[in-house]
Amino acid sequence: MSEFQNIGLIGRKGSGSAAISLRRLMAFLEREGYSVVLEKDTANSVVGHKARVSSKDKLGELCDLVIVVGGDGSLLAAARALAKFSVPLLGINRGRLGFLTDITPDEIEQKVAEVLAGKYMAESRFLLDMSVTRDGKPIGKGSSLNDVVIHPGEYIRMIEFDLFIDGQFVYTQRSDGLIVSTPTGSTAYALSGGGPIMHPKLDAIVVVPLNPHTLSSRPIVVEGSSEFKIIVSGHNTTHSYVTCDGHDQVITEPGDVIRIHKKPHRLTLIHPIDHNFYETCRSKLNWQNN
Repeated sequence: MSEFQNIGLIGRKGSGSAAISLRRLMAFLEREGYSVVLEKDTANSVVGHKARVSSKDKLGELCDLVIVVGGDGSLLAAARALAKFSVPLLGINRGRLGFLTDITPDEIEQKVAEVLAGKYMAESRFLLDMSVTRDGKPIGKGSSLNDVVIHPGEYIRMIEFDLFIDGQFVYTQRSDGLIVSTPTGSTAYALSGGGPIMHPKLDAIVVVPLNPHTLSSRPIVVEGSSEFKIIVSGHNTTHSYVTCDGHDQVITEPGDVIRIHKKPHRLTLIHPIDHNFYETCRSKLNWQNN
């Protein structure tokens, strides 16, 4: 008997291809005798279903496994919502890159069956918590599986801030912003910003400056337990933004304090048994043609 009996399903919003894969997946799971629970918004795209429907938060309480049908963005959103419930996530790729959602649509039955039979790899990934305070009072917060990004928002101009790590002053920087990334996010925006690729098993965080005015300012890799404090400079003439995985946006003012640290809850990400991180890099980052 499988350790996974109650299977939650989350689909990419507004995607016809994701809806097709969802119906195919549901038919397979129901045929095999599993209990299916559809996330509320996902249920709207599956016409005529008879499955239970639940909010995204409730999926974490009801299910032994949640399968995300969509792109990496869909899985990131599910991770932020479900990490506190310790329910593992499995991804079926209906997006573009598919770095985290690594089952292709044409192998749904085969790969999902293997996972349900206990033939899978489990990876523990950590997330980041972010908070912003103004005059000592909280004004916003968020969490991320990939990264927390400080950027100038709608204006194309440099911003200034002070960076502290574990209470120690690092630098005052003028740049287009800063990326604070987990190993999971090191192959995303941080990579585009010139940061290193980190293996998912590393307990480390990378800090990547975005087009710094001082060209010698380079990415820094620090311990995963590090605490970050970023003070928005009073010299800024625009309001810098803070985003978590491109969501949970907070608009700051000069003098605001941004704090970032590892989230206490970890995410378990499920892969097919033949998953290989380096092969994923080769195929997704097009290394084989270089």
